[in-house]
Amino acid sequence: MSELVRFGGGGETAITLAAGIAVALAILLILLLPRKYVVVPFLLAILLIPIGEKIVVGGIHLMMFRVVLFFGGFRLLISLMIPSSNGAKFRMNSIDWAVILWCISSVITFTVLWGEWQALINRIGFVYNTIGGYFIFRFLLHDEEDVDRVTRLFAVICAIVAVCMTVEYLTGRNAFSYFGGVATFSRARDGNIRAQGPFEHPLLAGTFGAMLLPLFLGLWWQERKYKGTAILGVISATIMAILCWSSTPLLAYAAGIGALFFWPFRKKMRPLRWGAALSLIALHLVMKAPVWALIARADVVGGSSGYHRYELVNMFIRNFGEWWLLGTKNSGAWGWDMFDTSNQYVETGVTGGLLTLIIFIAIIVYCFKGLGIARENEEAKGNSAAERRLWVLGAALFSTAVAFLGISYFDQTVFLWYCLLAMIAALTFSADAARHAATESDRSFRFAAMGPSNRPALTNARTENRFLRHFPPRV
Repeated sequence: MSELVRFGGGGETAITLAAGIAVALAILLILLLPRKYVVVPFLLAILLIPIGEKIVVGGIHLMMFRVVLFFGGFRLLISLMIPSSNGAKFRMNSIDWAVILWCISSVITFTVLWGEWQALINRIGFVYNTIGGYFIFRFLLHDEEDVDRVTRLFAVICAIVAVCMTVEYLTGRNAFSYFGGVATFSRARDGNIRAQGPFEHPLLAGTFGAMLLPLFLGLWWQERKYKGTAILGVISATIMAILCWSSTPLLAYAAGIGALFFWPFRKKMRPLRWGAALSLIALHLVMKAPVWALIARADVVGGSSGYHRYELVNMFIRNFGEWWLLGTKNSGAWGWDMFDTSNQYVETGVTGGLLTLIIFIAIIVYCFKGLGIARENEEAKGNSAAERRLWVLGAALFSTAVAFLGISYFDQTVFLWYCLLAMIAALTFSADAARHAATESDRSFRFAAMGPSNRPALTNARTENRFLRHFPPRV
């Protein structure tokens, strides 16, 4: 099997006593704590225990985050069987369906492409991680209070990792190696230590901090009472982005800050987006190289592999006929180091074909669209704090989309992506539900105010629809 089939191979059980105790404690708290606090042990266990800590059963790799996911799913099932005391109801939205379709498409294309049982096992693992992680977060995150709580928790997690990465940068030894699952001695580039913390690669560690920076800045912007936590998060995220000594996290860091500065232009984003698209087309026409060659110039720290990222995109486009249907087994044959698909969009296309890539991009599009509609709704209600909260989520999403040009997730950082999607789905649904409730309330009021003599007999759905056309609700 190729290196693409990462799940379903051999290996041995490797788990330290410290990791085992941490996981057992997290499971106990997940099962016992109230819903709004379950996210604390869930995220701490998933993100801070290295992915190398695993149990291998029959060739199946049960990383510690998969064990935690199982009990998180168990808690979710129990909660679904018990009526909610706060009246919150779960409703599927376009983001939820897009995530499900992404998984289905990925399973079908990847399995058909390889035609081996190991490939199916690989995709079952992918679905378990994605559906399990995303929908557990959807269960845990209902409203603005939950989102702010998780953001504060991320600030604490970043602070822990930033301290350990600082020690790692100064000593060359990874403190998380005492948990096991990561190398004891750190990588280096041009004489500089590349700290990675509990993650599989320094790029992933830096990107983790960079993606969260807009949320921390937004926490200060919208809720001054969390100023101390926000400052802690900003400092920690900055340390993580710098000490990994990579260009991608720093570019994502700058993208997040840049997106926040577009707040004054929030009502003019449509012409700005069209302007950016037309500018790229114009550059493509006048440049000697394709416009995506600009990726090669993205060298912030020196010694970066910007040219590799450009060549990866370039060969991905030039070999469209090879991968568009199901993906390809042979990206390594495109050129030197092309097996290293350090681009989430390329990775998605290579392993799932064009349809899977389109669905993946649709997830991002639905998120931006939902945030835009929800922000306009909050603006109409005069809720500036909620409006800013939605904007910083959009900035974090934009930072992530930029980071995807230089990294593809292959460790526990993918759960930050799922959590961000769940945050956006929860708040856009919350705004939509509030708008729907207001509309229904207005309909009921106007119908009741008409009086018995003027009120039409709503004997069926068609009559009711006719009534609503004649008496549209005020929104």
